[in-house]
Amino acid sequence: MSDAANEIIFDRLAHWAQVRPNNIAVQFQGREYTWSGWRDRILQIAGALAEGGIRHGDTVAFLDKNHLSCLEVTYAAGLLGAAAAVPNWRLAGEELDYVINDCGARILFVGNEFLQQVMALRDRLTGIEQIVTVGGEHDEFEPWLAEAHPLWRPPAVDAESTTLILYSSGTTGRPKGVQLTHRNLSAHSVDALAVLPAREDDCFLVAMPLFHVGGSCYAIMGIHAGARCHVAREADAPSLFAGLAAGANIAFLVPPVIAGVLAAGEQAVAAFGALRRITYGAAPMPLPLLRSALAAWPATEFVQVYGMTECAGVVTALLPEVHRDDTQVERMASAGQPIPGVEMRIVDPVTTKDVAPGETGELWWRSEQRTPGYLGKPEATAEAITADGWLRSGDMGRADADGFVYIEDRLKDMIITGGENVYSPEIERVLVEHPAVAEVAVIGVPDEHWGETVKAIVVPVEGAAVDPDELIHYTHQRLAKFKCPTSIDVAEVLPRNPTGKILKRELRAPYWKDRSHKLV
Repeated sequence: MSDAANEIIFDRLAHWAQVRPNNIAVQFQGREYTWSGWRDRILQIAGALAEGGIRHGDTVAFLDKNHLSCLEVTYAAGLLGAAAAVPNWRLAGEELDYVINDCGARILFVGNEFLQQVMALRDRLTGIEQIVTVGGEHDEFEPWLAEAHPLWRPPAVDAESTTLILYSSGTTGRPKGVQLTHRNLSAHSVDALAVLPAREDDCFLVAMPLFHVGGSCYAIMGIHAGARCHVAREADAPSLFAGLAAGANIAFLVPPVIAGVLAAGEQAVAAFGALRRITYGAAPMPLPLLRSALAAWPATEFVQVYGMTECAGVVTALLPEVHRDDTQVERMASAGQPIPGVEMRIVDPVTTKDVAPGETGELWWRSEQRTPGYLGKPEATAEAITADGWLRSGDMGRADADGFVYIEDRLKDMIITGGENVYSPEIERVLVEHPAVAEVAVIGVPDEHWGETVKAIVVPVEGAAVDPDELIHYTHQRLAKFKCPTSIDVAEVLPRNPTGKILKRELRAPYWKDRSHKLV
């Protein structure tokens, strides 16, 4: 167990405030703070939370696109032994009120552009005692902060306290709150930085959404390392180029963003040449796209990572030297090797016995990074975490003799579209409620831009007419846009095995048969 894993996440920030008090720590939309200035600001936010009645074991929630205050509230809540929940701002109304109520938040910080949506749900947010608007013309965050006294003497907080709650979609169709402790987050920073080292003059471009481990945990890793962090509001062109102009030289990006940059022309490609390292993951990277990126930025290090919310982020990494080694071309299709501090098993999901080397099984992980469990869901926790501490990932894969991991299947039918995890039961639950739909199966199909996109195959109620466009519109009223099908096919029957289980493998096969990444 590393010393850092016994810290709370604020300890590292406070360390850099002592060691580099006048260096810039963070930047966001033209504002920046030194390490010492940011430490003091977070202590004041902790004071404001304490004066608002937040205590050890409580939860606050932050709903917005990327905003520096989200990280500040996370660190400040952690000082009190409280947790910050960061819901996905793309969620539709009935999903959003479920998540906010499920996490038990007492204070909700909400971005100005989402305030109207939240107020429409206000009567259903039974546990929320206070709503604080962040940003915009009627910003309440800064006045709320200005009235508070800094918490110069924070209470003692154990590293096992939950400090961040991120929601991961579940096979039951309802999101699950993944609890991440100070120990989990610190261990992830230590483990990931062992293979993704940061220098004093590095600047992390935090462009992934903070409701995702690639946003919040990536930023926490940069802060742990003492690197400057430039927080981008979104992963759109203006925000990304503003980060590069501000000196960002390390970025975590999803493949669709990389594809967009390459398609944007010489000026965009030249600007991204300033990046010392591009880490990519969270969605399939087509090999032609990867080759184009390597050619476009010959001086840039490329690192592929595979991970999961339940492990606070990265568990394997494919390092730069492999990307540019012609003798290891076949390993470009792998997710790399387990990072230091992470143990791996590949097991038969039925017998739970280890499979032979090179054979396919379910990937299991054990690490100090691993969540203690799902918030308020002991049965789901028991299904996911074994008695001896192994996390069942739900992903199928194999490993070669040197431990390079190849992800081959999804045990739980997860779809990854543009870096967002989508589970088919969520969409199926909505579609089957339509009066014209008797049965439905949802699969992921290849998409050149998003990696995968959502497709539904529906069987109509006898005598009913099904309009695919109308069904897609129906889902848009009930689900976040990224979860909605982009295409719907009508079928007379769905293929099933003898026990009646729908054979999604057969439904997916025609779409993936010519793909190097066969996600069936």
